[in-house]
Amino acid sequence: MPVNVPVVTGYYRYTDIWFEWYAHVPFTLSATDRRKCEHIRHQALPDIDDRAPIKAILSHDALVHPDHPLQVEGIKGIQMYMGTFPTGEARLLFSSRQVDYLRYWLHAMKLTKDIVPLPYSDCLLTESNLKTVSPVVYPDGGSLRNAIKAIDKNNKRLKGSNPLVTHRRHLFERVRTFWAEKRGVWCALDFEAWERDHTILTEFGWSLTGWKDGSLVEDRGHFIVEEARAYTNSQYVPDYRYNYTLGESEIVKRTAFKKRIHDMIGSLSEYGPIFLVFHDNNQDIKDLKKLEVDLNGLSYVLPDNIPDSGIFVIDTSDLIGALLGEGAGDKRSLEKTCGLLQIPTKFLHNAGNDAHYTLLSMQEMAKGDPVDIQREKRWPNQTPAGVKVELKPWQEDSDYSDEEGIIPPPSGYKFTTDVDEADAATNEKPTDKL
Repeated sequence: MPVNVPVVTGYYRYTDIWFEWYAHVPFTLSATDRRKCEHIRHQALPDIDDRAPIKAILSHDALVHPDHPLQVEGIKGIQMYMGTFPTGEARLLFSSRQVDYLRYWLHAMKLTKDIVPLPYSDCLLTESNLKTVSPVVYPDGGSLRNAIKAIDKNNKRLKGSNPLVTHRRHLFERVRTFWAEKRGVWCALDFEAWERDHTILTEFGWSLTGWKDGSLVEDRGHFIVEEARAYTNSQYVPDYRYNYTLGESEIVKRTAFKKRIHDMIGSLSEYGPIFLVFHDNNQDIKDLKKLEVDLNGLSYVLPDNIPDSGIFVIDTSDLIGALLGEGAGDKRSLEKTCGLLQIPTKFLHNAGNDAHYTLLSMQEMAKGDPVDIQREKRWPNQTPAGVKVELKPWQEDSDYSDEEGIIPPPSGYKFTTDVDEADAATNEKPTDKL
């Protein structure tokens, strides 16, 4: 009686494929992996004549060529995978499907005499070996070549790093992976409250992106509590409740305010998995619970694979922390986060605007490259040791204009003053009038 044997799928390190399928030690590999290769001389190619086509098909420039057999329609270059281990170290990977396809394609094209054997079994990495796996695209041979060097360099920097930094990096890659699947709904939420008593809620805003039956859905909105209109802010934060820039604000009674929020969040289940996006979630989740919103099963931990249902918390303060390589105690405001990501903002501390910019900042990071590549593109040569970015004064401090004349600003940097902001607020036409 035949026994059903499960087909194991997984990933192979890019360097392991080189080691196994091409006998000499290629200089394209990192120094660490070249040393490893000197000791592990597995030769999976029994016929020496097969080595030349293998070398050709795996070369950097060949992999990114439009006619390469691993080309994916609509993608310029080669799509590979970035895997991270529990230690935080990353590796560039081929999927086992890609490796199998190459083996059979080479034989079908009569470039190898026989189907090339698979690398030895220990080379295969399954999802149980990896903390995260996400797709990554290299448009040309140079970027692929440089990526291999950068990965090795970053892995060395990670040794002995802060556990919270490692956790944030894993979270960053998992968010990238889930976002790329275009499933579920990603909904940013924000409350504003009276600065003298945070139990008095004055506003609520939301902004969402989701997929229903494969179609993109976007929605956003802003509520103002009618009974709280007399409770204005000015001492600690500005009061911009009437400056919602993305549509019409709705002024609602307190009872309707609660029901509308219940209905809106309840409707998210139609999308499947729900990812609630916050910037520093602590107070907003307290406010949701105070309004008795059903958050049954709320999880702060993302599963290994995108689920079919459930409610999960995504915090953009953790995502920007991963990019900057920062650990405990290092939380950037939404304003500074958007500034670092070069997202222009307008009238922050309006709940609807804040929700919009929170979702926008999450998307900006999630749609980008893996964390180390993205960091270097955003802040090149600003990571002298470890993975923590050393920001320049004008990147770090929104009040850098106070130092004008002492340190020259970067090219294109525009100073703004409190007077400028006050003038802008005065000239801006409010969405709703009292």
